Amino acid sequence: MKYIAGFIGCGNMGGTLANAVCSAIGGANVALCDLDGAKVRAISEKHGATALEIGALAAASKFIFLGVKPQGMATTLGLIKDALASNDDYVLVTMAAGLTKKSITDTLGYECKVIRIMPNTPAAVGEGMILCSYSDGVSEAEKAQFLALLANAGLVDEISEDKIDAASAVSGCGPAFAYIFAEALADAGVECGLTRDQATKYAAQMILGAAKMVRENGNPAALKDAVCSPGGTTIAGVHALEDCGFRAAAMNAVTAAYKRTLELKK
Repeated sequence: MKYIAGFIGCGNMGGTLANAVCSAIGGANVALCDLDGAKVRAISEKHGATALEIGALAAASKFIFLGVKPQGMATTLGLIKDALASNDDYVLVTMAAGLTKKSITDTLGYECKVIRIMPNTPAAVGEGMILCSYSDGVSEAEKAQFLALLANAGLVDEISEDKIDAASAVSGCGPAFAYIFAEALADAGVECGLTRDQATKYAAQMILGAAKMVRENGNPAALKDAVCSPGGTTIAGVHALEDCGFRAAAMNAVTAAYKRTLELKK
């Protein structure tokens, strides 16, 4: 196999993962294809990856990342179907929302190895949450190789495919909710007399540190209690959040995103 990874589609998410994979295994082991030549050139010039025509990429790559929108998947699979016939050891990696592993093989018309992933935008800074589900044919060795590809993209977690939409409502949509929270904190800091740059920096670093503590401790309620001194400033702020329905708003955001995902699949 000439290339360990090939990327069909180098847009926002495909390009982000392509950069992460290149940094993990070296650009010489990565092939790229996109209708927008500028996107391919940007990654190629940065990492030394190879630009290929779609069929050549599919024939020469081990892990073939399908970075295309759901509505373009059938067309893309049709374009690479013949090339895949000459590739005797490949794994398709789909990141298209709402498309199951079975839908990929059904569209191709035959069984093959598929990994379904749902990454999020923080993968661009190496702190992504990447959900993944493997088809039965993917070996343990291939799983280990795949995880090594994404080592610089963030945390990869295997999850059953029937739970991937629920998980994505938290990790995939969640960054937007976190950005709104960060912006609101910064706005309040400005209102209290800080400069915009100061308030934004302090809010961002606080969220980063708090997130790391939750990941390492695993009990956000206990961490919250540890900050709240009796009769202190933090508990007063927590009370204000509760008065405004902060928890309910956060829960509603996730469940609304999940319900919308189910609607789009109908």
